[in-house]
Amino acid sequence: MKIGIVGCGGRMGRMLVQAVQANEKASLSGGTEHAGSDALGSDLGIIAGGEASGTLIGDDASALFAVSDVIIDFTTPMATVFHANLAAETGTALVVGTTGMAEEEMARLADAAASTCIVQAGNMSVGVNLLTCLVEQVSKSLDAAFDIEIVEMHHRHKVDAPSGTALMLGEAAAAGRGVDLAAVSQCVRDGHTGPRPSGEIGFATLRGGDVIGDHSVIFAGEGERVELSHKASSRSLFANGAIHAALWTQGRSAGLYSMKQVLGFE
Repeated sequence: MKIGIVGCGGRMGRMLVQAVQANEKASLSGGTEHAGSDALGSDLGIIAGGEASGTLIGDDASALFAVSDVIIDFTTPMATVFHANLAAETGTALVVGTTGMAEEEMARLADAAASTCIVQAGNMSVGVNLLTCLVEQVSKSLDAAFDIEIVEMHHRHKVDAPSGTALMLGEAAAAGRGVDLAAVSQCVRDGHTGPRPSGEIGFATLRGGDVIGDHSVIFAGEGERVELSHKASSRSLFANGAIHAALWTQGRSAGLYSMKQVLGFE
């Protein structure tokens, strides 16, 4: 499959380029960056730390969609919505790993998915998606006597909080209890907060250093705790998961899919 990478000059973008080049089932159709980026005009292979590929980074996403079977997008919510519209117009499949997307932006992604195959996930790793399934099952099995807290830590450069993965885990916990996450979530605690409300799903966000991604879901009851955790030690797991999703889109009908569907967990 011909795979294009938007936002190819960033840390994740460069790793995605490497992953495509290393996969015998894929070929790199090109890469783009935003106007004004220092990466524009650079060779894709060299910027990803490899040998020259002869393909230069451009800023015309429309042209990239036109020559690709599938595009992988780990950019920004605004850029992702733009790319989703291009995917719908061209019928090109799209894999989205962008985090921090608002409800309205997700709705526009779903609208675009009526015309093409789109895979969206806050985390592309096999382990995290397995963890999500386990969290939902444990949440379903334990009643509100067990308080649910989600703790995540990422590197100092991450701009959104809680992380997309933490929110995925929160949605899974809420689904297990049959509640709407927005109605029971608590992302900030400061000052005199009073007792913890029963049924609340709390989030704690840590930032610092070069942490790639640590997530824990704590079910705290009287006299005991159940903790489920995942720790990422390399960004390559996200890149490889995205490539797996990109290959999976071949021949798929239009629709908005999750990584749990890609991996066969549901």
